[in-house]
Amino acid sequence: MSTSSATTLDSPVLRAIRTHTQADNPSSFLALNSGNSVFTVPGADGVAVYRRTGKYLVQFGGPFADPGSYGRLLQGLREYARSEGLQLVSVQLQRPDAEIYREAGFTVNQIGASWAVHLPDFTLRGTRFMQLRNKISRALRNGLKVQEVAADAWQDALNEIDSAWLVSKGEHARPLEFLVGQIGGPAQEHRRLFVGTIDGTPVSYISYSPVYGSRAGWMHDLSRRIPGGSPGLMEAINAAAIETFVAEGVEWLHFGFTPFTGLAEENELPGRSPSFQWLMHFLWAEGEALYPAQSQLDYKEKWAPHAVLPEYVAFDGPASIASFAHIFRACNAF
Repeated sequence: MSTSSATTLDSPVLRAIRTHTQADNPSSFLALNSGNSVFTVPGADGVAVYRRTGKYLVQFGGPFADPGSYGRLLQGLREYARSEGLQLVSVQLQRPDAEIYREAGFTVNQIGASWAVHLPDFTLRGTRFMQLRNKISRALRNGLKVQEVAADAWQDALNEIDSAWLVSKGEHARPLEFLVGQIGGPAQEHRRLFVGTIDGTPVSYISYSPVYGSRAGWMHDLSRRIPGGSPGLMEAINAAAIETFVAEGVEWLHFGFTPFTGLAEENELPGRSPSFQWLMHFLWAEGEALYPAQSQLDYKEKWAPHAVLPEYVAFDGPASIASFAHIFRACNAF
């Protein structure tokens, strides 16, 4: 068993997330984020990706592995965590992952959902999208120009947008990591970046990450805008990206994972923690200070998603508030 960094593309991580897609994790490209650690087992075809925070090992997704190696990697990671005195918690599991973890003795609960649009069936026509079209039109009337660009040539402008956006979130706001994408680094050549400018000044951007598996396409990932600017900036950029993707024959546009959303009794597995299930519903209703799930979902629902994919958290033992909190700590939320 061994661990290594996920920051370089000569690691097995990229091959694993491209090849081992049976769980259909739309966020799998986040495994390549800098700062992640990679766990492997000799002779096993695949990887497990995690971050260590305090006395916790927070795994991203299930093992990205051949079905014959999946169980070996899961058991190996479990044993590694225990040998290091760490508590293992796994987040953003897909339903196939969740069922395997439950059978292995983990406590598994739904933690949220991801959302996706089937582009061949998508249209902005009709009364349902009237407000969305109006926001896009307003941004364009205000001079917004959208273009796909290379990130390295725009890094200074992106940094300025990021700084202004973070200041607008309050003095204690921190840039999130781990379960959100990033710009730059060795993996950047596989992402796509659309930038909005007004009078030549960059005012907003959206980064898209590749998605593999049966719903292959792109994921609407990291997005930022200058605060106080024109309404409709994000919507206009995403609409322009959709036009590009449709012209290329892309099938799916994913909007990524949002905690506390899409919760449903039928998504839960036997052996779930009722108290943790209650907590997720409470945080959906009252947890805006922890994560703005309702406003995030409002944006995603504007695009009338065709698929809602439940996502899960698994605890090696009983469901634990401390383990749950360390997921957010791994994300740099506090």
